[in-house]
Amino acid sequence: MTKKVDENQDAVPDMGDLLDMTALEGEWSQGNSLPGVEPSAARIAELEAELEVQKEQVSKYRDEVLRKAADFENFRRQKEREAMMASSRSLENSIRELLPVVDDIKRLLQHAPESSELSNEVRPYIEGAELVKKNLEKWFAEKGVNAIESIGAKLDVNFHEAISQVDHPEAEPDTIIEEYQTGYLLGEKVIRHAKVIVAR
Repeated sequence: MTKKVDENQDAVPDMGDLLDMTALEGEWSQGNSLPGVEPSAARIAELEAELEVQKEQVSKYRDEVLRKAADFENFRRQKEREAMMASSRSLENSIRELLPVVDDIKRLLQHAPESSELSNEVRPYIEGAELVKKNLEKWFAEKGVNAIESIGAKLDVNFHEAISQVDHPEAEPDTIIEEYQTGYLLGEKVIRHAKVIVAR
């Protein structure tokens, strides 16, 4: 049957069109969604449940990533601390090895004749020793190494080691009157105690 069109009447659908519409109505009545039509309540509930599961997964993965990032940051900081400690120990060991050299140079200069008494042959050796001492002290200062002030101070076991006590009428008891060996600090850490003689 074909469509008959009258100028005053709408087009009448043919039989094939009617059959297609009947089939669509049958699908709709069975709960299937039609193209361009909102999905059923059951499908919405299913998708919302799926969304909740996915949100939980995302939250779980986010927590895992944050935990791993925190673990890595802690690991990095620990390695930095270990590297700094190793560097500090290495510097401390180097300074300890140089201290006897500094002591020897000090003793040499303490027992050297006065400048006016130096002969032309001896003067270059004394000046060389003074230059070595000056350069070592400059290097120590750059590394944060300072000598412990002792003479005239009260004995402090945190910084001094008393090797002898002597009677000294002009000094109060436990006052340091002589320094046998200079002590040194690296920053605030004692790397060698000063060996001193104190008044009894």
